[in-house]
Amino acid sequence: METSTLKENRLNIRCDSRTRQLLDKAASYAHVSISEFVLSNALASAERVVQEHESITLKPKDFEAFLTALDVPAKPNAALKRAFKRHADQVRR
Repeated sequence: METSTLKENRLNIRCDSRTRQLLDKAASYAHVSISEFVLSNALASAERVVQEHESITLKPKDFEAFLTALDVPAKPNAALKRAFKRHADQVRR
């Protein structure tokens, strides 16, 4: 049994006639409405962009180095100490 989601938000976009014709043709080939076509493709693209910005993929060697760095953190240098102090000063405001 399918459950439907209440669609309570509207998104308006403007495009030239060539773009509209292309989108209409693609939606027709996909046997969906233009709204469904644009939304599903925009959503797939948005998920890909978010994934690229919110995840990190490491090679096994790099992952091991990362784990080692977590287990044995380096001593803070002068630049890091200044950064922490600057952050603390800004957060207190």
